[in-house]
Amino acid sequence: MDGWRLAAFAIALLIVVPLTVVLASFLSPEREIWRHLAEHVLPGLLANTFKLVFGVAAGVTLLGVSLAWLTAACDFPGRKFFSWALLLPLAVPAYVTAFVFVAWLDFTGPVQTLLRTAFGSSAWFPGIRSGGGLVLVMTLALYPYVYLLARNAFLTQGRSALEAAQSLGCSRAEGFFRVALPMARPWIMGGLMLALMETLADFGTVAVFNYDTFTTAIYKTWFGLFSLSGASQLASVLVLLVFALILLEQLSRSRLRYAQAGRHTQSERIRLAGWRGWLASGFAATVLLSAFVLPVAQLVLWSASVFAQDFDERYLGFLWHSLSLGAIAAGLTVACALVLVYAQRRHTDPWTRIVVRIATLGYAVPGPVLAVGIIIPLAWLDNQLIHLSKAWFGHNPGLLLQGTLLVMLPAYLTRFLAVGYNPVESAMQRITRNLDEAARTFGVSGLQMLRRVHLPMLRGGLFSAAALVFVDVMKEMPITLMTRPFGWDTLAVRIFEMTSEGEWERAALPAVALVLAGLLPIALLVRHTETNS
Repeated sequence: MDGWRLAAFAIALLIVVPLTVVLASFLSPEREIWRHLAEHVLPGLLANTFKLVFGVAAGVTLLGVSLAWLTAACDFPGRKFFSWALLLPLAVPAYVTAFVFVAWLDFTGPVQTLLRTAFGSSAWFPGIRSGGGLVLVMTLALYPYVYLLARNAFLTQGRSALEAAQSLGCSRAEGFFRVALPMARPWIMGGLMLALMETLADFGTVAVFNYDTFTTAIYKTWFGLFSLSGASQLASVLVLLVFALILLEQLSRSRLRYAQAGRHTQSERIRLAGWRGWLASGFAATVLLSAFVLPVAQLVLWSASVFAQDFDERYLGFLWHSLSLGAIAAGLTVACALVLVYAQRRHTDPWTRIVVRIATLGYAVPGPVLAVGIIIPLAWLDNQLIHLSKAWFGHNPGLLLQGTLLVMLPAYLTRFLAVGYNPVESAMQRITRNLDEAARTFGVSGLQMLRRVHLPMLRGGLFSAAALVFVDVMKEMPITLMTRPFGWDTLAVRIFEMTSEGEWERAALPAVALVLAGLLPIALLVRHTETNS
């Protein structure tokens, strides 16, 4: 077997192991634990999870599609600015937006305090620590996934389809709902799936709202009840839910066919004049202010107020741990992504494509599930090493693998390999096969071709992949929280600890650092979207 294909197979095997371990818990269930979960835990978790998923799905679709259509197909005051600025909320982790909104809108927050001063009571004000409040925050944090892909779809549709609909007597509104929207469905569903995967994987946001979902239940079962097997049972149910969601999405459009209808250009935009234009500007501005400007401004104010008394050498440790984890994980992930991309370029057979597809499935798997799936085999391996050490050397060396970076890095790799793979694969697609053949005529092949021909041309894709993975790892909370070595706290862990105690101001310092780090990949997306405006 070719070395590249063998390496790709090894990477896919590493990705499959955690999922296999979690799903294998169904084969040997602990009846007492499962009976307790089924009677007292699962009904509430399923109800909360379905409510959250449906609420977020409706919210991100409504915001993402409407804003995408306005900035792609219409012309109104500020359109060019909003077309890229509406991507900025991606730089703010959802759990950061969550604790800012809770601090604002909770009973002791400034909004309800002002209402009580003005009207004598705030009992009528909706509680932010509720399912509705959680849906609102996650919608504001995740709508850019739908917005980005839907906007690209609307930009590439052209006017011919809409003109054909109008020639048949459809109004602009009817043309949008009957032509433009159905044609953009694959892109919209792609963005929606990303948002829902993030929703199911979220831990920090639901923890801030004290809203029980599978991720919080897995964490409490593991660290509260000290039951790794119980956590595995819950993780297996969550994996099945995720796979069912993916299957439903695939089946919903398996019989549909789509064709591009041309190119949408700026001169073809629908001009919104008068109050309609200002209404569109006000809508976009309200979303941007709520999702990015006001939360970041509040974080900066809080950071300035506590910086003198709270900042010390510990924050240098938090920053160093976050940066080093992000850098190591980014390097490892991009290297594996390059192996997969190159293996697929050298071998176009179905088996190689299947292996690559399996290797990039991890992004659909929530972080707590990966943590459980990694810990169980490593715990078994640790026990075997202890038995061998006792038999051979007569002493117990203690845990060798658990509580080290060897637990965290495979989980990060599994979770974010798809994030690193897509930019590298896109860059490789731009390198024609003719260039490879020309290089072979000069005696360049194998690793030499990769080093001298492909790597220089892949530099942009590799940088984009590394930047995206770096920031995602820095923001990742459940994997870091559940698998980190003792004392290895990061910025994300610090945010969780402070928000768990209601210390919103002290959580702002690490939050600002994460937001600044998140602006790098957003700048890359902005640069890309401006070329398509």
